[in-house]
Amino acid sequence: MRSAPLVAPRRIELVETNSPEGPRQGELLVKMRAVGLCGTDVHWWAEGRVHSTPAVYPQVLGHEPVGEVVAAGQGVRDFRPGDRVAMEPLLTCGHCEFCRAGRHNLCVEARFMGAPEAEGFLREYVVIPEANASLVPEPLTWHQATLIEPLAVLVHAFELAPVRVGQTVVVLGCGSIGGLAVAMAKLAGAAEVLACDRVPHRLALARKMGADFAMDAVADPFLDAVMQRTAGRGADLVYDAAGTPETIELGLRCAKPGGTFVLIGIPAPPRFAVDLHTAMSREVRIQTILRSNHKGVEAAALLAAGRIPTALLTHALPFEKAQEGFEMLHGYSGGVGKLVFDFPD
Repeated sequence: MRSAPLVAPRRIELVETNSPEGPRQGELLVKMRAVGLCGTDVHWWAEGRVHSTPAVYPQVLGHEPVGEVVAAGQGVRDFRPGDRVAMEPLLTCGHCEFCRAGRHNLCVEARFMGAPEAEGFLREYVVIPEANASLVPEPLTWHQATLIEPLAVLVHAFELAPVRVGQTVVVLGCGSIGGLAVAMAKLAGAAEVLACDRVPHRLALARKMGADFAMDAVADPFLDAVMQRTAGRGADLVYDAAGTPETIELGLRCAKPGGTFVLIGIPAPPRFAVDLHTAMSREVRIQTILRSNHKGVEAAALLAAGRIPTALLTHALPFEKAQEGFEMLHGYSGGVGKLVFDFPD
């Protein structure tokens, strides 16, 4: 089969490799149909690391997958060949204290598919545990179904820091996660969602996803706008989907006294100074997010019901052109929002 690993900084290559073994007991063999390109993938590609973890070459990226079941191993009851499935990329033990408590994303033996410890989904076939698969609801296309994994991250974020009816929400960074945060906040009943980004076409996408106000974070004083629109009070919640030193500082200042700042974006560089006195002087709650905590079924239901716009989906390329896709998303070229890689029949 073919795969498209990251073989060096900023270089993806198409290679022939062995097909995965299996499926064994409780596993599924899945033919890939589409994989969404995530900002985390771009961190691996552009910076050669995520947080303090370096890339290990060759490394197969991609963790927003959908595919078709080819074969089911012994003991599998809920899936059969031909089923369309979304796949949870986090492999967990199922028996540690965190798994038993339903906090799978904190599993002490977790391996993330797409990170150095486990191959991702930019390959034609994968074998996964059946526990990591969920059926794709029939109304969804392959492309729409690639939004299940990133939307699951927001479902988990709303478990930890939910939006209440009538609140004001700020979203910093209007890529895929930021756009979905906008949509989720509106769905939850936010009175107003205020968004900012440095890329003009992403501001347009944020408006399509439901933002009431979207501003260029570089050219305009976004903090002043937030304070003006909240009568000097600040936002109830701030979702930072960018994770830069600048957006973290801005987000802490945008939150009202007693408000909540939620960091979803991966911080880059790995270490930098943050003025926590601003947060402490107003008792701002700081909440971080780690992946999706197996919320794909809930995310799929929202998408299938038409509750979440899919305007983010702007570009599709064959997975053979993975290098081109990474360059496009990294450079914000061509008006790209969410880019999806397609696999041949």
